[in-house]
Amino acid sequence: MRIGTPQGWRWLGPVTAALARRPWLWATAVRQVAVLAPPGWWRRPPWLPWPDATYLSFRLQTQYGGDGTAAPEPGDVVAYLGWCRRMHRLGA
Repeated sequence: MRIGTPQGWRWLGPVTAALARRPWLWATAVRQVAVLAPPGWWRRPPWLPWPDATYLSFRLQTQYGGDGTAAPEPGDVVAYLGWCRRMHRLGA
């Protein structure tokens, strides 16, 4: 299962539910989507600001091991966004 494919989007529901309970992370999530989206994402299918597949696979492989196709855990995404929020506030 590739994360960037419709079959690989099953993790999005649990992650969205985890974020729905943390409104202080909503702006950070939107900012990270914008930061991680490749330039000109709107010109190519699936016309979503999805991170580059190679980058996403690398990040998932370094987080979970294996071949980079593991779905991210909601708690890990929340922790990552919390870290991003703190770094942004520090000006990093």
